[in-house]
Order: sequence, then structure tokens, then C-alpha cells
Amino acid sequence: MSDARTTGTPATDEIVARYSARARAVLAGGTPDEGGDSCFGAAAYEDVDEVPEAALRASLGCGNPLAVAELHPGETVLDLGSGGGLDVLLSARRVGPAGTAYGLDASDDMLTLARANAAQAGAGNARFLHGHIDDIPLPDGSVDVVISNCVINLAADKARVLAEAFRVLRPGGRFGVSDIVAAPGLDAAGRAAAERRIGCAASTLTAEEYRRNLLAAGFTAVTITPTAGTGDGLQAAIVQAAKPASPPGTLIRPMRAGDAAEVLAIYQAGLDTGDASFETSAPAWDEFDRAKSPGQRYVAADAATGKVLGWIAATAVSDRCVYAGVVEHSVYVHPDHQGRGLASALLRAFIGSAEAAGIWTVQSGVFPENTASLRLHAGAGFRVVGTRERIGRHHGRWRDVVLIERRSPAIGD
Repeated sequence: MSDARTTGTPATDEIVARYSARARAVLAGGTPDEGGDSCFGAAAYEDVDEVPEAALRASLGCGNPLAVAELHPGETVLDLGSGGGLDVLLSARRVGPAGTAYGLDASDDMLTLARANAAQAGAGNARFLHGHIDDIPLPDGSVDVVISNCVINLAADKARVLAEAFRVLRPGGRFGVSDIVAAPGLDAAGRAAAERRIGCAASTLTAEEYRRNLLAAGFTAVTITPTAGTGDGLQAAIVQAAKPASPPGTLIRPMRAGDAAEVLAIYQAGLDTGDASFETSAPAWDEFDRAKSPGQRYVAADAATGKVLGWIAATAVSDRCVYAGVVEHSVYVHPDHQGRGLASALLRAFIGSAEAAGIWTVQSGVFPENTASLRLHAGAGFRVVGTRERIGRHHGRWRDVVLIERRSPAIGD
């Protein structure tokens, strides 16, 4: 592993130089001088009998991401900061000749070592790329799984790294990394001292900061599981997440300000049906933006053109702290793209993100005439709480509203 970037910073250059020196030592047949590094190396791995010794000696990881990556034959996997290639070689073995294992590293020396290890192992499906983990040289939606071992914590711009990982994953793709996280109460000075002591961590995030960055990038189903303590308030952890699955040719991603016109047009088209809401006209974007919670906003977009085809967002039901985990959501799909499964995909992404953010109740009100919405939500685990009869006038007539909610089986149990 050897990649920190943003490009050309002194910290980045120092990290790349340190791991390049390690690679050169291994290439020369020696044992690297640890220089204070005390990560776990290859100790967390059990299936390394046929891996070149040089790949093991170059390893400076903090866990085994392959233990949770669940790689399958034929898949494409990308290792961020692949170093001497240990995880790439093990991944190549698991995905088989029909699959591909990519390794990305910023050190030319590490890439030389990794390619030599791949040749020795006969891993013809291993590919090694030179570059930085915040600017991945692969196309959108080109890999099934992103892994990494104690590298993302070294990056200067972690949000950008996670956004890049989200970009290159296919819909439904998986993110599984080992990394170092900091205890919540550790102050900046204590964190820096601990990072210097173990030697393979820098500007670490707490688990909650890591979670927020993953959710902001668009990931759902986020879990962070501590595995081993390194001392002084730092801890190794397995970090898992998923890119939302979506129908063929589409992509579910976070809603952006640039989506405003298309989001509001879809909103208005739904209101024009007369069965979506008591509202009759979509608000201006500023009003919409203020009303909707900043997290859990997604659009379904055409993967080729980027055109927004549908959206989902939520509003907090109260500013009282006791209701912090309760939101009311709305989901709309353009009339020309209904029946493609977009609403279901948006709802699944929303629920996965909401649970990862600690939201325990998602609720909404639906006109009883909107049977398609009631079926959609029943399929996603919502139950009918009751009906508010003649609660309001809409287009000159009194309307009932069916109250529905979904209680998380994992949060607030």
C-alpha cells in the first residue's frame, strides 16, 4: 500500500517515498526496516501458502478485507493502494480466470514489485495501475468490488476518495476495506501522536466521521466493525458499504443542486396527477432544499445521459430531539419512466441509507386512490397505521389520507 494524495503535498510525497523504500528493500531480497511501523502486515491472512514471499514481506495492512469482500468467480475487483500486490493476488485467485483483479498504487517501486509477484504467482488476471486513489484511472461503473487495506486513512481528501470508489462501482457494487479509525474522544494532538507511533496511519477519522463520508458519497448499508486495537485510541476496523442497485441503464446517486430543474419538473408532473399530494405546485428550489433533510436525498438517473428520471427525499417530522430518528419521505418518478422499478430501487436505497444514519421510523401519508404507491410501500415493509378521514380539501373535495410507516428492525429495537 502506498497512496495518500492530494497530489504533490509534502505528506503525500513522504508516504510514497516511505513505501517505495520498502518495496526496493523487498526487491533487493532484504527485510524492510519497519522504522516504527507496527501495523499487522500479513498476520490477518490464512490462505497465503501459494503467495510469493515478497508480497508477504511488503504487506503493511491492518486487517484482511477479503474476509468480508465475498468475491465471486467472474467479478472485477479493485484494490486501492495495492502495494506489493498481496490482496490483488488473493483476489485474482478468488475471481478466477473469468474475473479481473486491479491494483492501484502511486509508487512505481511498489508496482514493479507487485508485477513481479503476479508473474511469479502466475496470476494472469491481475492488472496493476499507476495512479492515486482520489483520481482512479478506470471508467464509471467498471468494477464489482472495491477493497483496500489500511490506505484510505492516509488520504488527504477522504471524501474525494470515497466519491471515486462510488463512481467506479457498478450499481449494486460492494465496498469492503480494512482501515484505522480513531476513538471519538481522542483530541487532535493525541490522534497525531498515536498515528506517529504506529507509523501506518494519518489524519484518521472516527467511525462516525467515516460513516458520514460514505453516506455523503452515496453509499448505503454502511457498517463499521472494530477488529483490533492498536493502542492510544486508534483501532483497526472493517468498513463495509454498498452502492445502491438500480434497473439496467440507470444509476442511483445523491441528489445535487444541479438536478434542481429536473427534480422539480418531476415533482410537478406528479402533482398534476391529482393523487400525489395536497400540494398543487412544486416549490422553488431554495424552499425545497431548506425543507428536505440534507442526507438521504437520491435521484435515479439515466446512466448514459445523466438525465434525472426520479427522486426520493425526506423531511424531519419535528425538531425535538426525541424525534431525531423519524422522517417523512416522498418518492416521485417521471411519468415516462414508471413501471421500470425505479421507485422500488429509490426506496431501497433510501431505507439502507436511513438505517445507516440511525433513522428508526420512515413515514408518509398517501391518498387511498394512489394504489400504486400503497403497493410499492407494502412491498418495502411499510404498514398501514390508520386513515385520517376527510383531513383536507383538494381540488374542491375532501380527501382521506392513509398513514403508513416503516419501523427499522435494526435501529431503535
